[in-house]
Order: sequence, then C-alpha cells, then structure tokens
Amino acid sequence: MVGRRGMGVVGVAATAKVVSNRTQAQAEQKAAQQEAVVAPPATAPASAGEDMIAQLEKLAGLKAAGVLSEEEFTAAKAKLISGS
Repeated sequence: MVGRRGMGVVGVAATAKVVSNRTQAQAEQKAAQQEAVVAPPATAPASAGEDMIAQLEKLAGLKAAGVLSEEEFTAAKAKLISGS
C-alpha cells in the first residue's frame, strides 16, 4: 500500500508541473500576441487612418477572444492612438 500512495504523490506533482508549464506557455503566448499587435506593419499602409482602424479592430478581437483583459485593451488602445 505504501508504494501506491507514493505513486499518487508523484502523479500529483507531475500533474502540477504540467499545469504550471501550460500556464507559463499561455502567458508567453499572450505576451507575444500583444507585442505583435503594437508592432509596426511590415508593409506601408494605404493611409494612417486605415491602419489605425485595422489595429484597433485587431485589439478588439483579442479582447473579445479573452487574450486581452479590459485593462490591457485600454492601455494598448491608448498607446496606439497616442502614436507611442
């Protein structure tokens, strides 16, 4: 019986590590997506206004998908509008 209980503890520890790694990977993916949103476009936009609208729509889509919180969305939108 002792062996079985010991295996359960190892299983719990392994599961906790997998969950921790998954959470870290999700956080890294979210950060990469946020950087991609505020990065300048690779090609010249047709006009600055159209580009800003496209980026605002992209931000709104990320917020709707749950990638950005309300606070992150508001901060990214303000940064985009201010041109910083």
